Amino acid sequence: TLLAGLAAAPVARPAEATEPPPAATSAEAPARGAPLPPLRALPPPPAAASGASGAIDPVAATRAYLDELSPGAKARSDAYFEGGYWLLLWDFLVGAAFSLLLLGTGLSARMRDLAERRIRWRALQPAGYWAQFAVLGALATLPYTIYRDHLREHRYGLSNLTLGGFLGEQAKGLLVEVLLGGVAAVILYAVVRRVGRAWWAWGTAATIGIALVVELIAPVLIVPLFNAPRRLADARVTAPILSLARANGIAANEVWEIDASRQSTRVSANVSGLLGTERITLNDNLLRRCSLEEIEAVMGHELGHAVLQHVEVELLELGLVILLGFRLVAALFERLRARREATWGVRGIADPAGLPLVTLLFSAYMLLMTPVVNGISRVAEAQADVFGLNAARQPDGFARATLLLSEYRKLEPGPLEEAIFYDHPSGRTRILAAMRWKAEHPETWSRAAPPR
Repeated sequence: TLLAGLAAAPVARPAEATEPPPAATSAEAPARGAPLPPLRALPPPPAAASGASGAIDPVAATRAYLDELSPGAKARSDAYFEGGYWLLLWDFLVGAAFSLLLLGTGLSARMRDLAERRIRWRALQPAGYWAQFAVLGALATLPYTIYRDHLREHRYGLSNLTLGGFLGEQAKGLLVEVLLGGVAAVILYAVVRRVGRAWWAWGTAATIGIALVVELIAPVLIVPLFNAPRRLADARVTAPILSLARANGIAANEVWEIDASRQSTRVSANVSGLLGTERITLNDNLLRRCSLEEIEAVMGHELGHAVLQHVEVELLELGLVILLGFRLVAALFERLRARREATWGVRGIADPAGLPLVTLLFSAYMLLMTPVVNGISRVAEAQADVFGLNAARQPDGFARATLLLSEYRKLEPGPLEEAIFYDHPSGRTRILAAMRWKAEHPETWSRAAPPR
């Protein structure tokens, strides 16, 4: 689970290529001299959020925004998001069944033996095992993956892929997973062999290092495999974003766009990369479906992640979670292995054939740690929300963008529900933060915020 997560996580993160893409064709951009398409206008705020009465009650303004969502749309959003709670359990059960199948049939040991016969260099044998593990896992769980990531997404109108296109994306993702996961397996098993019983501590450090490398290379090597990035040339969009970046200490001269609409209807943006690979990227759904005020609000949030160094901070915080998980695996692995050694054929923690057991134990631990991991992310997202409000000064744009996210995020959970299952603040919480900010800034009570 850990190796697969490290390998596959960047796939969904939009970024851009290192080389400039070809010049846009007439199908991609307006011809020189042709008028640019009009940007979507920001709808006026609800009366309770307008400030027309001379004051804004944040709670009433939030309620007014939330009430703009129709009952049917709210029911659909709630059903989609609440179904995700069950998917957490099903993801674990499907993975656990696969791990137990490999161990109980002795197939895992035979996969190790095959890797040892075909690869003479011991250091690379874990990569040979991992390749078999990843491919067999993808094939064994393919029906479940098709339901979860294709049929269910189409049912809620969130996917633009045909089944053939979806399978093609899965194949590319599997290739990335095999390659990056293979490198991670070689490094982690080398650490285990070298340090012995203290592997859980050194393995945590190696895992954080691997994750940083993946974050570094994702914008320039991985994301272009899935989407075609190009420089965004519309100064109406790029000028305020670049001004916002420079004003907050981010040296940026370009904004990039990716064609996420070929896969999904979701709006998205990010500031990704590290140590020179940083890129400001937004997807074409955001451009097509949002007003400039909404785009600025979203990008203010994303720039907040970069300024506040949330990638580095969250990796350190998650490192503590991983450290505890690895320690738990170290405590339980040998006890379970010794009882089933004759059936499983696993020699020890340094044996790649034990990876299914490591995966089973670690994934069970991570399922229990869901509230903790989500809480770490939710705090960072809330900080980025406040940063974005102060930087972009678009509270109504932020509220409108939050309503748009309701297509796949439940807006009004209960307090316990939000604490356990939400890796972002709920829509209600985010709009309330925007309305609190707006209430304290009367100069933004007109439809458009004043120039920064």
